[in-house]
Amino acid sequence: MLAIIAAHICGALLAPFLVRAFGRHALAVLALVPGSAAGYALLHSAQVLSGDPIVEELRWIPGLSMTLPMRMDVLSWVMTLIVGTVGALVMVYASRYFSHSAHGLRRFSAVFTAFAGAMLGVVQTDHTIGLYIFWEATSVLSFLLIGHHYDRRPARVAARQALTVTTFGSLAMFAGFVIIGEMPAGSYRFSQLVNSLSADTPQGIDVASPLCIVAGVLILLGAFSKSALVPAHFWLPGAMAAPTPVSAFLHAAAMVKAGVYLVARLTPGMTQVPVWSPLVVAVGLITMLLGGWRALKQDDLKLVLAYGTVSQLGLITATVGQGSAGALTAGMTMLVAHSFFKSTLFLTVGAVESATGTREISKLSGLGRRKPVLAAAAGLAALSMAGVPLTTGYLGKEALISTLLDGSAAAWSSQALDLVTLGVVVCGSILTAAYSWRAWWGAFGVRSVTPIGVANPTWPQSPRVHDCRPTPFFMYAPIVLLSCGALLGLAPRPLEETFAQVSTGLPGHAHLAWWSGWIPAVTTLGIFAVAALLAVAAQRVEVWQKRWTVPVAAADMYAWTMRELEIVAARVTRLTQRGSLPWDLSTILVTLSALTAGAMIMRPPSVFVVRFADSGFQVLIALIIFLATVETVRSRRRLRAAISLGGVGLGVALLFASQGAPDLALTLIVVEAVSIVIFVLVLRRLPRFFSDRPLAHNRWWRFAIAVTVGLGVVLTGIYASSARIHEPVSAIMANEAQEFGGGDNIVNVILVDMRAWDTVGELSVLLVIATGVASLIYVRSRSGRIDRAPARSAASDADARPLRRRVRRVPFLRGAEALPTSERSIVLEVVARLLFPTMLVLSVWILLVGHNNPGGGFIGGVIAGLAFVVRYLAGGRHELGEAMPISPGRIMGFGLFIAGAGALAPVLFGNTVLESVAVDLHLGILGDIHFTTAMILDIGVYVLVIGLILDLISATGAEIDRHSPIPDCGVPASDHVGIETAPIEQPADRHAHPLDVSGENSETGALGAVGQRGTGARR
Repeated sequence: MLAIIAAHICGALLAPFLVRAFGRHALAVLALVPGSAAGYALLHSAQVLSGDPIVEELRWIPGLSMTLPMRMDVLSWVMTLIVGTVGALVMVYASRYFSHSAHGLRRFSAVFTAFAGAMLGVVQTDHTIGLYIFWEATSVLSFLLIGHHYDRRPARVAARQALTVTTFGSLAMFAGFVIIGEMPAGSYRFSQLVNSLSADTPQGIDVASPLCIVAGVLILLGAFSKSALVPAHFWLPGAMAAPTPVSAFLHAAAMVKAGVYLVARLTPGMTQVPVWSPLVVAVGLITMLLGGWRALKQDDLKLVLAYGTVSQLGLITATVGQGSAGALTAGMTMLVAHSFFKSTLFLTVGAVESATGTREISKLSGLGRRKPVLAAAAGLAALSMAGVPLTTGYLGKEALISTLLDGSAAAWSSQALDLVTLGVVVCGSILTAAYSWRAWWGAFGVRSVTPIGVANPTWPQSPRVHDCRPTPFFMYAPIVLLSCGALLGLAPRPLEETFAQVSTGLPGHAHLAWWSGWIPAVTTLGIFAVAALLAVAAQRVEVWQKRWTVPVAAADMYAWTMRELEIVAARVTRLTQRGSLPWDLSTILVTLSALTAGAMIMRPPSVFVVRFADSGFQVLIALIIFLATVETVRSRRRLRAAISLGGVGLGVALLFASQGAPDLALTLIVVEAVSIVIFVLVLRRLPRFFSDRPLAHNRWWRFAIAVTVGLGVVLTGIYASSARIHEPVSAIMANEAQEFGGGDNIVNVILVDMRAWDTVGELSVLLVIATGVASLIYVRSRSGRIDRAPARSAASDADARPLRRRVRRVPFLRGAEALPTSERSIVLEVVARLLFPTMLVLSVWILLVGHNNPGGGFIGGVIAGLAFVVRYLAGGRHELGEAMPISPGRIMGFGLFIAGAGALAPVLFGNTVLESVAVDLHLGILGDIHFTTAMILDIGVYVLVIGLILDLISATGAEIDRHSPIPDCGVPASDHVGIETAPIEQPADRHAHPLDVSGENSETGALGAVGQRGTGARR
């Protein structure tokens, strides 16, 4: 089962490439992926039907009991067959439904395949949290499928509506799972949970407790929202904006069945909970009536089927949740029948629209004469939907009627309640038979139609028989095959024996038969007689329906709720987020201080353990940090504040070094170096001075917040260290690092071995955040542009050489030649030329020795990145392009790829992912090489960090240089951002050195003048 789900993931990843290579034909190939699930279920039919479920378990972290159990019993087997069979046939249909040039076909193929895999996870997992994860995956993927035509507003609105409603329900369901899982005798496994709920022993769950009742209601909210039951029924008709293959799979056989499946899975146990079955039956029957009534007035064939689906889902849910063996067996029969006849009819509507260009009943006439095979297949499906005898739909409905007439034996119900339920079912069945006829006759019947020349000018006349286009075979074949599902009712005994296992433990008995007595037969005849009258009086019913309107519609309530929610959110945002960075930081910091202070007051430690200092050197460092901090907050110059802040960081690095943590000290030093460069590059676009704050109370307020937060951080640290009651885990890390990681550098081994999962995750987050932050700098789009030095022409080289000695001159930095002579510094170019290879070699050495000595991939990557920073500062953006002609995004992606390869490398040696393996290579006279597979992960970190720094330098340096010259610092930066300006005249004081850091003769100080190439005018 896990391999089948993995196959769906692989198919989703390969789908775009297959579509690019083979066009729409790739969809037929991808049909093998969901088809494999159906094949797997058929292959294990004998084992499952014999009462021996298939059990698999994916162990993730066994020590924390984090496993994903999978279980295929009869219920999961039936759902797997439905999802696999219908999914494969719909994919074949889609290979001809879409054209070769269809918009978003690659995206559709990938998302559709992934959705099929997520749905298989829903029906095969034996864990409530596992089901929730797959459940949410289906919600997100259905959002993408419903919004396939994202350029159309109805599709976007429908997708957002479906996601909002189903996600709200799934969150409630998650809360219910947690509540019932944490109850005494509760469990997160479905198999154990159902047994615990249905057990009449003291060890079972107290089904009458308020917690259990609340949990049951919350779980039902998730099931109702997923299966579009009242009051969440309105999202399903709106989802018809999706392409027809999506409607046929998601809204007929797969996604909307998830709620029905959940109710069927839990009913044998949850029916003991007082509110479970009454609530399911009441909501289901109301939904049945509402959906059937709304279907009778629709002119769009797809909407007729959509409201019919709502009605059928209500009936099926009420039946499987009724709480008796006979009703659950009837409900399972209806579920199978509905999956086949409704997917058949949705695909038929797609074929009709493809052939005629419309799916409106008022514009169709006589199509059955031209396409008799299509009409026959759709007619068979419509008969099953209406419940005509000998079809599968009839078998399930007849079983329900018979069960209610004979007494369901459900614990919560009585004979009177069964008769009331039967009356509602009969009314709903009348509506079902009426809209079944409306759907089929509306598509294929012969009648007068409304001219469409004005409404649809692309058609010269109404689409009668001679106007339809041919339907491809691969659209016909899936429709015909799916319609054969209506003939499963010819074998009632095998179905009864199969579904009887699902209802084990429920009162009553399962029974499926063509003949259940005269009373059920007369009831069925009465249903069809009244339905025929409704069909004859269809126009009058439509007129009456249009006159009678509901005062408050669920869709209107949803729209009102979303509108009010947006208004409240806007008010809260306006109150708490004023667009002022000081205000936002004050809010966050005050909240943090209040929460931590409250926690410490409620649970004070018995004693505070304060360690003042280990040496006088640490006191001196702390004093330096304090002075640098004071200088930072008191400085009015931005550059001076940035440099002082760097001094704070370097002071903290010295504290780490004095405490015996050279790795942390090295890391902080190199990060501070990069931060200072980024600060200076950004400060080029800002005024030289901070804005003046004349209001004294603002300063005192900020001072109070700073003191409060500072004291809070210190006290929190002391509180945490004083509250320790166990031996710290660091005590065993030295031995663990050597024994399992094969390294003496504990910090590096922790990063690439002990908590390598965290490191890989942090790398991914770092890539995403760095890319997003750098993208904010770009005015229009991130094109990945790299500036290279312009090539010299042969004529210019000849003119530049002396006549007697025409020797080729090799510049120190080729990219620096693109700068004006007055803006170049030969000293800086020579230094950069010498430092660049030296720093790269140093970075590689730091990388290689990091497993046993201070260093590692992160420190080495930062040092290598600083080497490119030096090249940029000396020669500008052209020199940066010469130093690294590959885009930073590709480098970061390649680094993440290497890290992933390092994570998978241990698998080749028989270990698990990220389990470090020692590798020893004997090279003869060259000696031996010893390393671990964790080294590959460290190399990935090294490459990704280089790409990160290049991306930041490209954004804050090269991109700003490319867009406009640097304005005078006395002018607000907002007046110059994104504006092409004329070159500013050179400074009057031409004797001022470009590296003047005094702040008097330089606009931005050290590195700033170099970065802006001397374009700023003196004030």
